[in-house]
Amino acid sequence: MQNVVVKEIFDGFNEYLNKEQELREQIREVVREIDQAAKEATIALQVIHSSLTEVSTACAAARNQFEVCRKGYQRLAGLIPEGQYYRYNDHWHFVTQRVVFLVALTVYLEKGFLVSRDTTAEVLGMKTKKVDGFHLDIEDYLMGVLQLASELSRYATNSVTLGDYDRPLVISKFVADLNSGFRLLNLKNDGLRKRFDALKYDVKKIEEIVYDISIRGLRGDSTTGSTAAPPAEQ
Repeated sequence: MQNVVVKEIFDGFNEYLNKEQELREQIREVVREIDQAAKEATIALQVIHSSLTEVSTACAAARNQFEVCRKGYQRLAGLIPEGQYYRYNDHWHFVTQRVVFLVALTVYLEKGFLVSRDTTAEVLGMKTKKVDGFHLDIEDYLMGVLQLASELSRYATNSVTLGDYDRPLVISKFVADLNSGFRLLNLKNDGLRKRFDALKYDVKKIEEIVYDISIRGLRGDSTTGSTAAPPAEQ
């Protein structure tokens, strides 16, 4: 009798574990599709580092991939049981940070400003409030924005190589504003704090590029005789 009871108990565990494994495999499959779309968008956007004329084409290609991501997140929303978002979000939060970065980069290239969390969530078909279920976590959004700063640092460098000496000045102002915004936050997440430390170096690197452009007389306003101050020590 006791053996029968034990067997019934563990049979129940086995059924639960099998269903759990099946669900996680379904989640991983969808996440792989989102990850592939993110890679395709990344490849499309890399052209900004080698061409001044293909940026709009690259953004359009990236937006096509965002639609693939959107469909993937909608599938995930249907898979995740109500109230269990954080039980499974380790499967998608890294790729979501990268997708947020790609959306932010695309919007910056198109419009020149920082995309909001609400707009990013709308592009990806996600909610912004936990109570609404499958949502864009604030920390994932912030991490994606921090990745944007590093990419813009590289973009500023390559813009000079391509002969666009005004763009680094615009990027410098934008990234400096980002830095000011993050300084207002009380970052308790270790990953965010470390990534914010990298932002300080991005700011300094871009300032050095702007300073170099200025002292070489390559700035668009160089005819005024103004000279930028050397980059401050962080």
